Amino acid sequence: MSALTKAKGFKKSRAGTYLSIGTTAFGAVGVFKQAKQARFEHDTLRLVDAVVSAAAIATGVALLLRELKRLGDDDVLLG
Repeated sequence: MSALTKAKGFKKSRAGTYLSIGTTAFGAVGVFKQAKQARFEHDTLRLVDAVVSAAAIATGVALLLRELKRLGDDDVLLG
C-alpha cells in the first residue's frame, strides 16, 4: 500500500475525523480574535467577515460530526 493510499484512508478514518475537528476548532480561535479586534476598532466589514467565517466553521464541524456518526454506524463492534 502506497503512502498516498494510506493518507487518503486516514482522512476517512475516525482518528482523521477527530484531527479535522481539532484543526477546525483551532481555526475558530483565529476567527474569535478577528471578531474581537473588529469590535474594538468598530470595523464593520471585518466583523461581517468574522461572522461569515464562523458560519463556515460551524458548517464544517457539523459535516465532520455527521461523518463521525456515519463512521460509528459502520462499526460492527459498536452496533
